[in-house]
Amino acid sequence: MALTYQNQFYSDKVHFIVGTDEAGRGPLAGPVVAAAVILPEDYQNEEINDSKQLSEKQREKLYVEIKEHALAIGVGIVSADEIDEINIYEAARKAMTIAINNLNHSFDMILTDCMKLHTFNVPVIDLVKGDALALPIAAASIIAKVTRDHIMNELDKTYPQYGFKKNKGYGTKQHMDALKKYGAIEHIHRKTFKPVTKILQGEMNIFEDF
Repeated sequence: MALTYQNQFYSDKVHFIVGTDEAGRGPLAGPVVAAAVILPEDYQNEEINDSKQLSEKQREKLYVEIKEHALAIGVGIVSADEIDEINIYEAARKAMTIAINNLNHSFDMILTDCMKLHTFNVPVIDLVKGDALALPIAAASIIAKVTRDHIMNELDKTYPQYGFKKNKGYGTKQHMDALKKYGAIEHIHRKTFKPVTKILQGEMNIFEDF
């Protein structure tokens, strides 16, 4: 699938376009992760697509390929604690801003997946379903998703009873059953998300730091 929306913007003044996207708005646990990617103007890869449309195997393969070919990649991570402090929308915005600021490269324009950013002195275009339109956004969605999945896989090693490797923090039956049985994990679960809040109010069973 060719994602070509960005091509209309390349010109004598626009050579480097950032695509940015996030992963992890919906889960009950773990951080929200954003990525920012600058691809070469002539780069093509029809396998790249919105990360949600790809299998885990496809994402892992493309994660490696994007890292090999991208001119620059930045990642931003905002913790569950901060999500609770500023809300998930602002946390996603902050993660994208961090990711862009972590790019070790100049850029002329930013394309986002439906997120308004106000702190950059270049044009910012927020696209509805941008990860299905623009190659740099789709690439960023893959980097963000795989990076977050790796984080959740590591958390699974410490907290196997929650099934993070399988559910990635989403509210599956296994995850909800574990929450009810073991409570929420301090600094990992998002306490302001309703399913977690209800359990905390009912049981107040929280793991402390290990």
